[in-house]
Amino acid sequence: MLTKGEDNHMGKVAIYPGSFDPLTYGHIDIVERALEIFDKVILAIANNSEKSSLFTIEERLEMAKTIFQDTPNVIVDCFKGLLVDYVAKTNAKVILRGLRATSDFEYEFHMASMNRSLNPQLDTLFMMTSKDYFFVSSRTIKEVAGLGGSVDGLVPDLVVRRLKEKFKLPVTKKKQIGWDD
Repeated sequence: MLTKGEDNHMGKVAIYPGSFDPLTYGHIDIVERALEIFDKVILAIANNSEKSSLFTIEERLEMAKTIFQDTPNVIVDCFKGLLVDYVAKTNAKVILRGLRATSDFEYEFHMASMNRSLNPQLDTLFMMTSKDYFFVSSRTIKEVAGLGGSVDGLVPDLVVRRLKEKFKLPVTKKKQIGWDD
């Protein structure tokens, strides 16, 4: 867990909170684009025991740390409880949120307003996910993978392997039936 003294030298910092269950290329796209604006991005994985997750907090942390291991200006951390309390322990003044479609905006707007009411110095920056990933959600990835569908190209290879392990699916690809068969 980050403490205020550790990160005072980090410059402009944004916190990108979420369950990241699992991390998708849509999430990674937001992080990469945010790094063009901020010096550091803290990928803050929510540890919400009331929400059922496919991957444990430890598994999500390990996958995210591996995926961002070559990106030193991304810090992977986790938090429990109110996001504003976690933010108060860091040097961040901005919460970063990705939007896929207009349907995301209403929920995110309410959350941003609540966070702002709890901490008036805190801003939320909304970033639209790139067109290649606007239809991708962790929920859909889990549903498709759980039914044996391919999520290649939508999540990193590490996540593909972990999903197959979770759902006890074969790691090798099956021959697909085509029109010429």
